[in-house]
Amino acid sequence: MEHLLDKIAAMCGRNSRFYDIRYMEETSQSVSYRNGEFQGAGTSGERGIAVRVVNEGISYGFFNDEHRAEDAVRRAIERSHKHGRNKISPGEPVRDRWSIKPSRSPEDYSLDDRIDIVRSIDSMMNDLHASVRLNYLFDKQVRQVYLNSSGSYLEGEFPRIGYYYVMGFTQPDSFEQSYNQFGITGGYEDFAGMKIEEEVEDDAHKLSSATKSAKLEPGRYDVILGPDLSGIVAHESCGHPMEYDRIVGREGALAGESFLTGKTFPYRVGSESVSVIDDPTLRGSYGYYKYDDEGVRARKRYLYKNGMTDEFILNRESAAILGVPSNAGGRSASWNYEPLARMSTTYIEPGDMSLDELIEDVKLGVYIGSYTEWNIDDIRFNQKYVGKDSFMIRNGKLAEQVRRPVLETTTTGLYSAVDGTSKDLHFSAGSCGKGEPEQGIEVWMGGPHVRLRNMYLS
Repeated sequence: MEHLLDKIAAMCGRNSRFYDIRYMEETSQSVSYRNGEFQGAGTSGERGIAVRVVNEGISYGFFNDEHRAEDAVRRAIERSHKHGRNKISPGEPVRDRWSIKPSRSPEDYSLDDRIDIVRSIDSMMNDLHASVRLNYLFDKQVRQVYLNSSGSYLEGEFPRIGYYYVMGFTQPDSFEQSYNQFGITGGYEDFAGMKIEEEVEDDAHKLSSATKSAKLEPGRYDVILGPDLSGIVAHESCGHPMEYDRIVGREGALAGESFLTGKTFPYRVGSESVSVIDDPTLRGSYGYYKYDDEGVRARKRYLYKNGMTDEFILNRESAAILGVPSNAGGRSASWNYEPLARMSTTYIEPGDMSLDELIEDVKLGVYIGSYTEWNIDDIRFNQKYVGKDSFMIRNGKLAEQVRRPVLETTTTGLYSAVDGTSKDLHFSAGSCGKGEPEQGIEVWMGGPHVRLRNMYLS
């Protein structure tokens, strides 16, 4: 491998003003269980190299066969002399080796070990009288090597484990369903710390009672959002519109644009009570990394700060458009995709209040703990959330459960209504899609409890 990378670097070095080379290797396993039956297991492995060459334009070459390396690199060099996008932020050279090594690697777990996990949770759902049950477990081991013409050389290795379930409850005239996803960068000992069984039991009780609850009377209410809901809000209405390639329109025909396009920055998006952070360095996060896939050291980034836009998510290419260094937002799903400006762990910053303090100052309101569905437009502005575990608030106390309250608002309307956030912080995992061909990457999203004033619910 070292010999091959040296050979590619020599070819690129003679024929480019900037180049980088990225090797990625992944091995993965998965198992699934549905309604009491084992559905199957999968094992896969892949590895390959991506080369980026910058001259009058930017060109990529991808290959996973050593015998095709020279031809792929030569064609990438030739294409790079065609005029087009050619701005790149070379950055300072970095040399490092980093790894996350759990006490027991996912590769040491047998198929029976994995089946036991999903079967146990499926059985628990059955005991809780769930009529629909699906459980899926996935893990992978990733190894990376990155080098570029600025002198960077990095090696990284880490495991990730993901889990999701679908669970539904049926009454004669109603049905409630839940989808939850969990993820960790680490080993199975870290995975056990997520206590999925407790989450399932709590979720099941709330879903079962929701099937018997009355609908909300439409009107204006103060609203308290739970961390699951504040997390998807942070991801969709802050993280995505602050990916700079969307703002300049590169993603427009593929995954949408940004309501911030054409604005003068910093731009007010909400009240001073709101700050939203994206932090790849949060240890254990499903989106954790020490260096991004373009060899830039990761760090915490404020996307919105005290209600104003603060820092965009940048990869090397979008950073060059602004004339600033990359802030390590370049992420790629695998070796054969280019790194795009992507989120990692995105969350609303906690405040200094307790949940009880948020509730006690509400005369008439609704607590929406999580969501059963959501959608948002392609500029990340108009949005809708449908509550799952939701309760009336009357005179500062939680009251009866209500079924599927609907919050429809705008990004600025939602953030401008925030007047308090709690000091707790909770995360959920997700697989975020972007690009063409689409890349799914691991992310965490979360936040505290968030209080909104005078919102219309139906």
